[in-house]
Amino acid sequence: MLNIEGVVGHTRHHSGWGSTRLVVTEPEYRDQDDLHQPKHTQYPYHVVCLMVRVSDIPESQIEFSAIRASGPGGQNVNKVSTAIHLRFDVTASNLPEAVKSKLLGMRDARINTDGVIVIKAQKFRSQEKNKLESLERLDELLQKSQFTEKPRRKTRPSRSSVRKRLDSKKKQGSIKKNRGKVDDY
Repeated sequence: MLNIEGVVGHTRHHSGWGSTRLVVTEPEYRDQDDLHQPKHTQYPYHVVCLMVRVSDIPESQIEFSAIRASGPGGQNVNKVSTAIHLRFDVTASNLPEAVKSKLLGMRDARINTDGVIVIKAQKFRSQEKNKLESLERLDELLQKSQFTEKPRRKTRPSRSSVRKRLDSKKKQGSIKKNRGKVDDY
């Protein structure tokens, strides 16, 4: 049986950015007596899209409400409710637990203390366009929460870079040393 350990990050391959690199492990047991210590073998796979997107969330979990938009617009602003409030309860959703914890751990003003994402979209003059914009912004928030940085590998500076740095320090030191009073004999 294969176990998916997790998303390692975005990788670059021959067709460009966008695939997700996973480490999939298959437990192999040495012998029957040693069942409690599996030996994991790693298989790097390129998956086209494993990220949770807005299209994967059922519409019943996303709540929309129309409100009046603020700002300029004359009588249209006073009469028509074109702005959209999108509400998405992260804790009650069917998102994977890892995605939920990352979303709730993000420091974003749109996520309140109850775990509800509130997005207000009022850029356009129609409800449909504002609804699409709010869904796009929710999708961006989901993508941002699932992106993992590539871990930094420790490296040592090369000999030439160390030599150049020390040479520039010596040069700067000699410039500073030669400043000051000039004694003519």
